[in-house]
Amino acid sequence: MLLVVARIGRAHGVNGEATIEVRTDLPEERFIVGSVLVTEPSSFGPLTITSVRNHNGTLLLGFKEVKDRTAVEKLRDVLLLADVDISEGGDEDNFHIQELLGCRVVTDAGVEVGIMTDLVQLPGQDLLAVDHNGREILIPFVLEIVPEIDVENKVITITPPEGLLDE
Repeated sequence: MLLVVARIGRAHGVNGEATIEVRTDLPEERFIVGSVLVTEPSSFGPLTITSVRNHNGTLLLGFKEVKDRTAVEKLRDVLLLADVDISEGGDEDNFHIQELLGCRVVTDAGVEVGIMTDLVQLPGQDLLAVDHNGREILIPFVLEIVPEIDVENKVITITPPEGLLDE
């Protein structure tokens, strides 16, 4: 399955390196010289990695198809995707965002809440973005509130605290 593993940021230097917003737990496996990454939008790729380095905590990548700063600036905000086997090495409490998108969200009492549309990743905790009657609600993605996820049947069960679902 193709999964988003990064987003290209701003150019770094004049030789065509780009800052990278990492969106994978395994950057050392995804970003290797010679790796070919699919892009979204697809018209910008695929891109072949020619250099990988860390600069003050920021990942920098160089690409065979990108020769200078101007070319990198045209790639800003382009997503990088890799072919990932989502069944590999995870445990039952680890999920890929793509597995959760489109899941029905229901309360532990069986009340339909809506459809999960996004996962908002914040430093403190992740939030499930759910389309609830035409408006987006954010649900903290913590065990106390999200005790059960059935990926196979595309259902996320929540135990909402008082006020979470109020209009």
